[in-house]
Amino acid sequence: MTPALDPSPMPSPQPSPRGRGRKRAVIAFAAVIFLLALLRLWPHTPLSETVGSSRAVYAQGGELMRLTLAADEQYRLWVPLDRISPTLVDAVLLYEDRRFYAHPGVNPAALVRSAWRIASGERRQGGSTLTMQLARRVYGIDSRTPTGKVAQIFAALWLEARFSKHDILEAYLNTAPYGGNIEGVQAASLIYFRKDAAKLSLPEALTLAVIPQNPVKRIAERGRNAELQAARERLSALWAERDPAAKQHAPDAQLALSAQSRGSLPFLAPHATDMLLAQERGVQEVRTTIDLRMQATLERVMAQYLRAHADVGMNNASALLLDASTMQVRAMIGSADFRNDAISGQVNGVLAKRSPGSTLKPFIYALALDQGLLHQKTMLKDAPTSFGPYTPENFDHRFAGPLPAQEALIRSRNVPAVAVAAKLSKPGLYDFMRLAGVQKLQSEQHYGLALVLGGGEVTPEELAGMYATLANGGVSQPIRYTQPQPDEKPVQPLRLLSEEASFITLDMLRHTPRPDTTLPARPAIAWKTGTSWGFRDAWTAGVFGRHVLVVWVGNFDGSSNPALVGVDAAAPLFLRMVDALRAERLDPGEMASRRPPDLRQVEVCAATGGLPDALCPVRTMTWFIAGKSPIQVSNLHRAVWVDETTGKVVCGPQPNARQQVVEQWGSDMRRLFRQAGLPRASAPADGCEKTDGDATESAPLITSPLRGVRHTLRAKKPEPLVLRAEAGAGTQAIYWFADDALIGRAAPGEGITWMPDLASSGRRYLLRAVDDQGRAESREVTVDIAP
Repeated sequence: MTPALDPSPMPSPQPSPRGRGRKRAVIAFAAVIFLLALLRLWPHTPLSETVGSSRAVYAQGGELMRLTLAADEQYRLWVPLDRISPTLVDAVLLYEDRRFYAHPGVNPAALVRSAWRIASGERRQGGSTLTMQLARRVYGIDSRTPTGKVAQIFAALWLEARFSKHDILEAYLNTAPYGGNIEGVQAASLIYFRKDAAKLSLPEALTLAVIPQNPVKRIAERGRNAELQAARERLSALWAERDPAAKQHAPDAQLALSAQSRGSLPFLAPHATDMLLAQERGVQEVRTTIDLRMQATLERVMAQYLRAHADVGMNNASALLLDASTMQVRAMIGSADFRNDAISGQVNGVLAKRSPGSTLKPFIYALALDQGLLHQKTMLKDAPTSFGPYTPENFDHRFAGPLPAQEALIRSRNVPAVAVAAKLSKPGLYDFMRLAGVQKLQSEQHYGLALVLGGGEVTPEELAGMYATLANGGVSQPIRYTQPQPDEKPVQPLRLLSEEASFITLDMLRHTPRPDTTLPARPAIAWKTGTSWGFRDAWTAGVFGRHVLVVWVGNFDGSSNPALVGVDAAAPLFLRMVDALRAERLDPGEMASRRPPDLRQVEVCAATGGLPDALCPVRTMTWFIAGKSPIQVSNLHRAVWVDETTGKVVCGPQPNARQQVVEQWGSDMRRLFRQAGLPRASAPADGCEKTDGDATESAPLITSPLRGVRHTLRAKKPEPLVLRAEAGAGTQAIYWFADDALIGRAAPGEGITWMPDLASSGRRYLLRAVDDQGRAESREVTVDIAP
């Protein structure tokens, strides 16, 4: 009989103990991997932010200029691993932790080997991995006790779980001790070898690699260091075993002596580095545009110059050198001696507001060129002139009479400059200065026309920016002290002047004679001096090659010194600096440029600056801006007939008469020529009947008050207005009227005072100047009465 089948299901086979163990191991491994991945992904503070950092300032060529201490008084400068020499990285791993990439933060075999050597009395050998050494420094663990060593091991495992090998190696190299208060390879490389850690040679890399193992005894700045030398020789042998070709590069025994010390760390261009460290807060490395050769040259020249002039009280100066082609500062000297408290040496004079004297005059003429008021050879009048209540004087208290605009500029005549400024429309000098970046200006009314002669205040930095505008064809751009970043957006330039006006202004300034040779500089230098009121500031600013240089000489306390005259105090220093830069071939020459398209050279009459007529005896060339420069025919010269027998002028050609060309100067100019000892013969009356046109041309010309100027008088202490008019040849008297009331009579060119009605503020008057032949000119003025 066949047995019945059991309908109940068969029991499933049970897994063996080995299978269950393998499964649990896989689960545990997966959990560990997940935990490690979670730890890696979990937000955590980067190791670079766990320690404080020094700050380094570098020159344009990468040279170290300043290295500061971190907040914990350590020299430590964090750099990415890819900015550390691969040779140094390999040497550290070879000497300290060959299995760094294989272990999980702890090398059990190395720990056991180290413990055995210590227990058996052999030479001590460390068993800590790089990760363990990093853990000790990051978490401040004392690993000299068994408890501390266990804490160090777990801390190392914790670091390995959270950070990659790349991050750990980078952190170790940036925190390893290198003797004294030096930490990290970048700080050690800069201090010992004055170079970036990426540029270490093999001998230098081997030297740094052995210091962290015993930084107290192996500090590199101690000269002949037997402990350091022995360690380097051991590492050199290991390196040669790994790379036989490296034997020829084995470090010589004297290399350690070449290491420099913390005491000799550079402290270069201190005013520039101080300024940038204050401005670039939070930036660990500041890459400046300073050229150390140029900086050292200017510092040397300044020190020699001030020593030679100490007997006249010149003991302080500032200078700024700017490459106009890039607007990058190449040298900054804030004071003559940063460490001299007697002259307040730590004050940065380049950023100090001072009265610029006449250094602003070139911009008056540049604006006038752009507004069609003059050209290079336009004749201007240097004569006593009142501009409302303001009556400027020249530095020498003399007047030169008529002179070309170029000569008025290079001779720094005040009256012509103020007269030109008074004729400017928008923009005037005040508007130009604001657009050029001059800060903290008061209102335009506060300065009036005195702004032309230094009534406001600028810094040498601001003045350099304005002269760079001329060098760059009228375009203004911000000054740079730091090198541009790769992703930095360029600043949009601002045009303040035309190319033509900038070109002509610099051309005029290049004719300024050097005080030492009395000839214009060759190669050319376009420069201008300035002296502030009261002899408190002496300036020279100029353009040479592609550079702008501004020099200031004075005292930070504003004390006066008669020796502080721009042409005598600042100009020689300025020119010596330029000469020194050129002698050392630090000036690459002029920027590539082209003549502006609307610039023309035109022949004019030398005596007037007008287009020459047939009678003009001397002609010269001048720059004209097409469509802007004033064009008028010269009418100074006049042909008369003179009887050769009597010497008297006759009317028209006659027997025994010859023709003679004379100059028709007005009464004011004839008086000025007489004062200068250069009398001019007036055009004699020839008895011929005058035409209406002649009468119109000989009408008086009111020179004071100016047209369009509003006058304000103080009721408590009013000062009368000065009225003055010039007239043509033959005029003996000018009669002045206010509305219909006679004020008085004066000779041509002489002033007459007039007191308006003090009871009526804001009243408008019609002033008329009528000569003794009935010819007249009128002018409206408005007078305000203030309390």
